[in-house]
Amino acid sequence: MAEGESHRRQRKALTPAFSNAAIRKLTNVFFDSAYKCKGIWDGMLESHPEGVVINVQQWMNNIALDSIGIAGFSHNFGQLDGKDSDVAVAFNSLGGDDRNIFTAFIFLLSPYFPFLATLPTKRNRVMRKLRQSLSNISDELLERTRKESQGGVEEKSIIGLLIKAENAKTDLTLTQEEVLAQMNVLLLAGYETTSISLTWALIELCRFPEKQRKLRDELLSQFPSSDPTWDQLMTTIPYLDGVVHETLRLHPPLVMTTRKAAEDDVVPLSAPIVTRDGQTVSSISVAKGTTVSAPIHLMNQTEWFWGPNAREFYPERWLEPNFGEKNEVQGHRHLLSFVDGPRTCLGKNFALAEFKAALSVIIRNFTFEFEGPEPKIEKHISILPRPKIAGQDGAKVPLRVRRVE
Repeated sequence: MAEGESHRRQRKALTPAFSNAAIRKLTNVFFDSAYKCKGIWDGMLESHPEGVVINVQQWMNNIALDSIGIAGFSHNFGQLDGKDSDVAVAFNSLGGDDRNIFTAFIFLLSPYFPFLATLPTKRNRVMRKLRQSLSNISDELLERTRKESQGGVEEKSIIGLLIKAENAKTDLTLTQEEVLAQMNVLLLAGYETTSISLTWALIELCRFPEKQRKLRDELLSQFPSSDPTWDQLMTTIPYLDGVVHETLRLHPPLVMTTRKAAEDDVVPLSAPIVTRDGQTVSSISVAKGTTVSAPIHLMNQTEWFWGPNAREFYPERWLEPNFGEKNEVQGHRHLLSFVDGPRTCLGKNFALAEFKAALSVIIRNFTFEFEGPEPKIEKHISILPRPKIAGQDGAKVPLRVRRVE
């Protein structure tokens, strides 16, 4: 992880690639992936008007991986075209059913003890294959982008824009190693988080069919035969915005973040607390070097800010006229799902556009419901925790899908 001046330089170099203007040019990529999924599902439903049971988590994975491949790297992983890739295999392996405590222990500790990454475990072999695959993609992208830049071809992908900036010869230029590191981050952030969020949104919309209908009605009334533009996605579809942000509030893909104090500090508390020894304190002293954890999932659901229904899926809260007046919690729209401060997620608008585009297509065209009574939803431990229906083998969420008539 980059720190200090290196982090500031890399972040400054990345910022233009995640500007609204850059993301606006990528919106069609998100829609294209969603429509490929729609076409495949239409074929599956052709002879099954009563609907079919589909593991939606796998398909959300496919949409997210193909989208981030093209928009992020100008590389088509081809998951929605029936292809497979080392990257997809690696992610599926890391999120599989390997419950071996020893290999999981090594995987978790290897960032702190690098020699553990050299041990011949299954996870280490998968990670080496993933790194090699990304390195190959990086090499291809470097070569192609340099050739295209000489021919005046416009580059739209996130990493491609960074590579083209090499020609500027400024102090913001990233090395090839830094580009590869950013590819790893972008792949994890753009694939895992989006596919998890889309799956959670479908689960919640199955739990509340009336909210699913409300969202579909909004989308079909505004866009019966066309897709929203990027600007419309981000500003003029209020209930879609509410569903997306409520999903991110209740089910943040990253449930906790940690920081290390760069200097001694005193953190004021919003309200005094009583310590175990009976003292009442209104601030906490934090020494330099102290690791501080922020429980994102708990802060996103605290009742003192979100109200007595803080643990309920209630998209309507985002439409309340006085909602924006709250200021006790910082972060994007008072959420910590994208973290906050100097390390706030640069790609939040990229992620929101991808999430909204994909959800708008599948909800306009299909209905979703549980097969039988509402099942118990569990967490499946993967790179990031994924939802699964209890009793399923792995991170599977089978739902009955029907075509909207």
